[in-house]
Amino acid sequence: QVQLVESGGGLVQPGGSLKLSCTVSGRAFSEFAMGWFRQAPGKEREFVGHILRSGLNTKYADFLYGRFTISRDNAANTVYLQMDSLEPEDTAVYYCAAKSVYSGNSFFYTEQEDYDYWGQGTQVTVSS
Repeated sequence: QVQLVESGGGLVQPGGSLKLSCTVSGRAFSEFAMGWFRQAPGKEREFVGHILRSGLNTKYADFLYGRFTISRDNAANTVYLQMDSLEPEDTAVYYCAAKSVYSGNSFFYTEQEDYDYWGQGTQVTVSS
């Protein structure tokens, strides 16, 4: 059974940074393209970013303006979300998601329904 476990959330001041991790077990991590989503209170879950199975390219939501960076370490079965210049509007539960794709896939998946597996989420609160 595939499991995704996020960690690294917490309370941070505006302008600060956090790095989230998501570790995958139960199946070869290298078979998955990975995505990050977030859900703020009272809002719909929204796409944050995606990294290809190969790790060679990424795609981000336009509203991030380059503040977040996704990376992956296949040896550690882990995908990361580095978040810099955090703003109160970034307060949300952050979820990682996995999609099984073929090895040559280069398509970026930005819709929730595209993904096969989800983590339980980790809370990020940006406040002074």
